[in-house]
Amino acid sequence: MATLSVKPGQRLTVPDWHTNTELISADAESQRSASHRVRQETRALRNETNNQAKWDEHDNQTRLTERISSVNRWKETLDKCLADIDEEIDALAKVKEAAERALQAKNLSLDVAIECLTLRESRRAIDVVRDPVEDELHKEVRVIDKAKRELQQRVNEAFEQLCLLQEARQQLSFDHRGKMEALEIDRVCLSLSVNSPNISFKVNPTRVPNGGLIASGVYRCYQIFQDVGAYLAHNAVTVRSTAVDEWEQNSQYNKDHAEAEMKASTKLREMIVLAIAQTNNELEAQRVATEFALRKRIRDMERAYDELKWQEQNTLEEISEMEEDIRRLEEDLRRKMQDLKVAHTRLETRTYRPNVELCRDQVQYGLTDEVRQLEGTIRALKLKLAEAQDALDALYRQLYRIQTDIGYKANSLVLDNKCMDSRRKLVVPAEKFVPEVDTFNRTTNRAPSLLKNGQLELA
Repeated sequence: MATLSVKPGQRLTVPDWHTNTELISADAESQRSASHRVRQETRALRNETNNQAKWDEHDNQTRLTERISSVNRWKETLDKCLADIDEEIDALAKVKEAAERALQAKNLSLDVAIECLTLRESRRAIDVVRDPVEDELHKEVRVIDKAKRELQQRVNEAFEQLCLLQEARQQLSFDHRGKMEALEIDRVCLSLSVNSPNISFKVNPTRVPNGGLIASGVYRCYQIFQDVGAYLAHNAVTVRSTAVDEWEQNSQYNKDHAEAEMKASTKLREMIVLAIAQTNNELEAQRVATEFALRKRIRDMERAYDELKWQEQNTLEEISEMEEDIRRLEEDLRRKMQDLKVAHTRLETRTYRPNVELCRDQVQYGLTDEVRQLEGTIRALKLKLAEAQDALDALYRQLYRIQTDIGYKANSLVLDNKCMDSRRKLVVPAEKFVPEVDTFNRTTNRAPSLLKNGQLELA
């Protein structure tokens, strides 16, 4: 009997077959659903990224435009500031030259004042006094020196201010050149698009430059080089990247610094002009005061002789009275010394009383008080005697000064008249000045006049 051949292997059941078919259908549905979701997400992502890229490009175009406008505003501000500072430098230089001319014009007054002081140094002995004339002459020298120092200081300040203005101008110019280069660069960036030539991928373009390389000079890479990288490699300097606030603050600082220096320069120019006028007025006022003091001193000198004689007589009378008082003081002091010796002897003698008789009785207390009183009296008399002798010595010294001073008044009067004649150079033009007194040989160039009433004579 024939047998059927059977395929070896496991045979599945009909339910397994149905299950497998259903499983394949379910997986297909799941995969199609997943694919549909991915397609939808891809379309959404494409739309979103396209929109984002367009908006980013638009925003950056807007930012570049605004940045160019901001930099251009600062460039115009710096242009005006540079023009202003150039005008201020010219104005300050002219005022500085005027101050230098005024400084050189102060020599004649100084020469005359020194000549008068030198003449009055010929006064002799006690007559070499610091009188109002000498005070005014020294004050005149001080006023002239002060005027020269002030003018010299103003000249130095003007020089320093010119240096500061030049420094501020250099900072402005450097900032202005930077703004020009930045404008060129940002305008090139604004003109770039996907169709522009020479665009390429760069190594780490999102880095923040800090001690990196940046182009120097006017940015014209689109005219000179084929790409930006070659330009940067050719004209590169090391700089530090700054934030927008720091950039704004730097430009504002340069502008404020320049305006502050210009304001200081304007104030300094006003001070220099005022100093020139003020020093001229002070010198004229001091000249009038000095000559008034000289004339007054000459009149006082003519009356000094009688005054000194009267002082001499009164001093001699006071010396006589003081010597008499000193003699009486010395006599009283000798008497008090004798009284003290008696009191000491009594106290010493009573120390030899025997035994209980050596008591502190009223006599002992009285003698002790007497010794103390006498010692205090003697100290007071010695002190007053020393004071009186000092006063007497002072009177003798003063008497010597008075008697010596009388002989020098005529000489001082001649010297003061020479000073008065020399000062005519300050008001008389040099070509018309003829001295009335020969300063060197002390002879007069005019008819001699007699001294008033014969008051002045050599002692």
